[in-house]
Amino acid sequence: MAFIVLENCIKCKYTDCVEVCPVDCFYEGPNFLVIHPDECIDCALCEPECPAEAILSEDEVPEDQVEFIELNAELSEVWPNITERKDPLPDADEQNGVPGKRDALER
Repeated sequence: MAFIVLENCIKCKYTDCVEVCPVDCFYEGPNFLVIHPDECIDCALCEPECPAEAILSEDEVPEDQVEFIELNAELSEVWPNITERKDPLPDADEQNGVPGKRDALER
C-alpha cells in the first residue's frame, strides 16, 4: 500500500515530508504535492512529518478523499520530482485545515 497526499495539502504544500522520503517518490505541482504509488515503499516516514496531516496510508484514506488515490497516481506521472525541502506556500498556515479545497487544485 502506498501513502497518499490528501486535500488538505492543497494551497499549503509543506515539503517536510519530501525531506525524509528515502526513495524520492514525491512530485510537485503548483499548489499540491503527490506521491507516486509505484515508487512509494510504504515506509511511513512522511506521514508524521506533514504539518497539515495530509498524508495517509492508502487503506486509511477517508471515503470523502478516495479520489485523491487516483489523483496521486495521475499527477505523479506528469509533475516533476521533488527531492528537497522548500518553503511552503505563502498562505500555508492560513490554508491548513480549510475544508473544500478540491476546486483550488492547480494542475
